Amino acid sequence: MLQKLKDFLSKGKKDEKPSIRSYMILIGLVGLLILMVNQFMTPTKQDDTLITLNDENQVTSPSTRTYSDATSQSDYSELEKSYEKQLQTILENIKGISEVQVMVNLDSTNIKIYEKNLISGNQVTDEEDQSGGSRQIEETTEETQVVVIRQGDKETPLQVQTKKPHVRGVIVIAKGVENASVKKAILEAVSKVLDVPTHRVSVMPKN
Repeated sequence: MLQKLKDFLSKGKKDEKPSIRSYMILIGLVGLLILMVNQFMTPTKQDDTLITLNDENQVTSPSTRTYSDATSQSDYSELEKSYEKQLQTILENIKGISEVQVMVNLDSTNIKIYEKNLISGNQVTDEEDQSGGSRQIEETTEETQVVVIRQGDKETPLQVQTKKPHVRGVIVIAKGVENASVKKAILEAVSKVLDVPTHRVSVMPKN
């Protein structure tokens, strides 16, 4: 991430000495990075939906659960670059700004949701001991299975939905953003396109 910030700032300025404004931009970027990391480190809770039965028969009930495929760092980078390119194309059409640079930080790649079956059962057993006493033992079992469909000679899980990844933060550097109305337009555009709150979007002037 730090290397990405370094490359982002040095793009197109290899022969120029860093100015005071460059240091100010760097400080702002580091602050935004800390905010992103804090958000990433905050644990999230996911509640599983369970079905409880009161009879002795097993019942299969359809349900869905989210899975995220294992991905490499290159997959994240490619998806982030795709977001950056699309967003840059949009922002370059806003009147009053030029030389737009965009950096997007994602929480994950696309999230795939598969159809699942939840198999739940409840079995009650009455036992008697030698002294004439009795007790009741209740056993509950639950099992989930991904729904699989056959496509030719292969079996593949049934995918029902693909969700876009959560955006941790966005940085936009461009000429002309000193104008308050232009900066506001950029914030609104980024927020709506990526569905990210404006406090996670940083807009800074370019040298």
